[in-house]
Amino acid sequence: MTDKMLDGKVAIVTGASYGIGRAVAIAMAKAGADVYCGDIEPNDENDELFAELGIFQRPCDVTDESDVVGLVEQAVSPSGNLDILVNNAGVGLIKQIPDVSECEWDHVMGINLKGAFLCCKHAIPYMQPSGGSIINLASNAGILPRAHDPVYSTSKGALVAFTKSLALCHSKDRIRVNTVCPGPVENTRMMNRDLESTGDYDTAYQATLAASPMAKAEGRMIDVDEVAAAVLYLAGDAAKFVTGTDIAIDGGKSLGVPPQKQV
Repeated sequence: MTDKMLDGKVAIVTGASYGIGRAVAIAMAKAGADVYCGDIEPNDENDELFAELGIFQRPCDVTDESDVVGLVEQAVSPSGNLDILVNNAGVGLIKQIPDVSECEWDHVMGINLKGAFLCCKHAIPYMQPSGGSIINLASNAGILPRAHDPVYSTSKGALVAFTKSLALCHSKDRIRVNTVCPGPVENTRMMNRDLESTGDYDTAYQATLAASPMAKAEGRMIDVDEVAAAVLYLAGDAAKFVTGTDIAIDGGKSLGVPPQKQV
């Protein structure tokens, strides 16, 4: 793969103001793509760097179809085509089902699942003439459910199923659809909020490391750039025949019960 492996490609990245989405947008721009970002919470701190890299930004609520249409139309207006869609916008919820309100359920499903649906719905017609790549950011919670966040796990499990269905439906159009399923990723809004909500950040941090065998062994969480590298691979021609696949970047968290130290 060359430094400009996405030269001439047009890409959309949602949830791109912070964390994984921001890292993906930067990596794709550096790889030569024309990148169009949407986020419901724009981050002014990105303005200078994004301008240098030629990354376009606009507010976008992925649950609002008119916002999604606006983002897609801006991306395709110069050339008439779209090559890459990264559905990264997402939200978490740590609650047990009896405590979850209908509004909270709709909020999580709306962003994590409906948002991907709307973006795919409006992006696919622009990919069909020549093919393309859709990458959905799921989670290790989409591979195996987690006890502490059943609504989030359900939304990501559904996103994995949605991905596989789309991959099957649109292989004839040369549109590849895959998921990247991260485990504990450091320095993201979702992770920081989850850790801070416990009231004991350091203890929660260590417990999160302990739940992922390789994170525990390395003494750190996953870096956003490591997730972005997997997205970049799926977006490029090196993954031309990769579709319907889940790439777990979770340090073995979704494999099962890790081996315990023998006493």
